[in-house]
Amino acid sequence: MGYLQLRVLPLLALLASVLYYLYFQDSPALFERSDCSLFPYNHYWIISKRIVTPRGVISGAVEVKEEKIVSIIKEEDWHGDLKREQIIDYGEAVVMPGLIDVHAHLDDPGKTEWEGFPSGTRAAAAGGITTLIDMPLNSVPSTVSAETLKLKIDAAKKNIYVDVGFWGGLVPENAFDANSLEALLSAGALGLKSFMCPSGINDFPMTNSSHIKEGLSILAKYRRPLLVHAEIPQYSESYLEDAANDPRLYSTYLKTRPASWEEAAIRELLTVSKDTRIGGPAEGAHLHVVHLSDAGSSLQLLKQAKSNGDSVTFETCPHYLAFSAEEIKDGDTRFKCAPPIRDAANKEKLWMALLDGDIDMLSSDHSPSVPELKLLDEGNFLKAWGGISSLQFVLPVTWTHGRQYGVTLEQLALWWSERPAKLAGQDLKGGIAIGNHADIAVWEPNVEFELNNDHPVYIKHPSISAYMGSKLSGKVLATFVRGNLVYKEGKHAPAACGAPILAA
Repeated sequence: MGYLQLRVLPLLALLASVLYYLYFQDSPALFERSDCSLFPYNHYWIISKRIVTPRGVISGAVEVKEEKIVSIIKEEDWHGDLKREQIIDYGEAVVMPGLIDVHAHLDDPGKTEWEGFPSGTRAAAAGGITTLIDMPLNSVPSTVSAETLKLKIDAAKKNIYVDVGFWGGLVPENAFDANSLEALLSAGALGLKSFMCPSGINDFPMTNSSHIKEGLSILAKYRRPLLVHAEIPQYSESYLEDAANDPRLYSTYLKTRPASWEEAAIRELLTVSKDTRIGGPAEGAHLHVVHLSDAGSSLQLLKQAKSNGDSVTFETCPHYLAFSAEEIKDGDTRFKCAPPIRDAANKEKLWMALLDGDIDMLSSDHSPSVPELKLLDEGNFLKAWGGISSLQFVLPVTWTHGRQYGVTLEQLALWWSERPAKLAGQDLKGGIAIGNHADIAVWEPNVEFELNNDHPVYIKHPSISAYMGSKLSGKVLATFVRGNLVYKEGKHAPAACGAPILAA
């Protein structure tokens, strides 16, 4: 090689580098973690005619950079700001905050044959859910200590497609052990969960108001919630007679778990919930009743507690809003859950309470099992495992059944994003707002589909879901978690890059 070539080649290389920098300095940079996202850019705009924000639905654009939303622009305010960036135009599709499901059982570690973090979070992503809070039972062991929480966190790492937080368990074993509860909360549990009836899990026994009172006193220091399964068994002669009826009849199961169980539990709960009032001994703690089914006395008691100043919220679930006892066929144990799905009149009252603002939020209570435990062939409602497998379907189910009541996009965001974020203490989630995580669900409200064997379903055991066979409206097109496009029309990102969420 000649002297001139030796002098020119380095200059050419330097010139090429300068040109490359000048050309690409304003272009979207590629993710180093490209396997985390189906879209290879870390700076881009999402455009839609229907973007659901805390200030209403707008036509405009959301600017995403890295994990965060950095700007939101209405269509009429565009001034060429988007020309130099990567754009995803979703047209008339709805762009709303990703759903936050505060009540899901993913059964990991220990019972991954029931569900598990990989399949559960893939289903969540396909359903527009960007954050799950995992319940402390149905895994092995139950999450009732700092040590068992670590097992769950370790199981989640590199196995979750959406962000996942964790509730710890309040059980008789730790309720009066302040050090144990404080260690569990200090290890990152977002709050605690307890049962006021047998849970069906040996290492997760039921609690009473004394246990709950102690739990609230500890939670007050951390300003975190206690979630309660509010049923207290009321056994009587009539109960024994009802239990002796044909176990294939749904009416038999319904009679063995009447609304009086919920009412009794809530009456007892309210003897301690007053401690959460301003100036009370547990001020700072919060009581949250999960999966309310009874729209009668139980609902009225909770409304009264709120009006008294108790720090109380409560949720219901899509299956209580979509189904009624009258339509459940004999032996179809897919519909068994606790508390049970009640009659059509009760369902109507639940809808009214939700629309009136009495019920605060919605959750899936996704509670799967292996098909054998549902006893689908035998159809015995009294012996079958209870739980509705629903994670992927909650958005279209809520929308499909809510449209007849005039449900709005803003209400969906309130019930499924904003209020659940507040309950879980997630200040950077729950709304499309500047500075928040870019957790976004994109869906087509008017697209109908049938949940049949041809529809892609990602929960581990689709056959046990009560929703299979339904015709729904509201197809999820895309799901973004912290800026990563983790799901797009039947395809997931190659890598599971969701983050475990731990309380600080």
